[in-house]
Amino acid sequence: MNLPAKGLARYGAVNVTTASPGQILLMLYDGLFRCVREAMTAIETKDRPRVTERTSRALAILEQFIVSLDHSKFPALCDNLLPLYQYCMGQVVQANMGQDPAPLGNVLRVLVPLREAWADAVAQLARGENKEPAPSSPPAQTTG
Repeated sequence: MNLPAKGLARYGAVNVTTASPGQILLMLYDGLFRCVREAMTAIETKDRPRVTERTSRALAILEQFIVSLDHSKFPALCDNLLPLYQYCMGQVVQANMGQDPAPLGNVLRVLVPLREAWADAVAQLARGENKEPAPSSPPAQTTG
């Protein structure tokens, strides 16, 4: 690995280790979208090994989304996200098996708005907009 590549890899490692969970989620979405787009290009250029590698990576990210759903904390959200992620996994598999980029376009169509919603939520948290108001201080005791 050459010096610039080592520096970039180190920067990436530091970026992930210092990121909030929300920022990591956004990075995973960005990585998923990159894999999907690269798989679409590989399908168009008939680069079968690249398609397989990129779709495998996309499936791994989608699988991570599924296993990280915490049904005990957010059951309604998880009940909505699980079938969405499963649908996307099916579309990735279909694209790989049929060497057809259209199902990958469906993945982007479904998940890009979700990523944007997560980005808004992460930004609001960073600004402190979702925090509950601090409890008011107790009334001052007067002596008298």
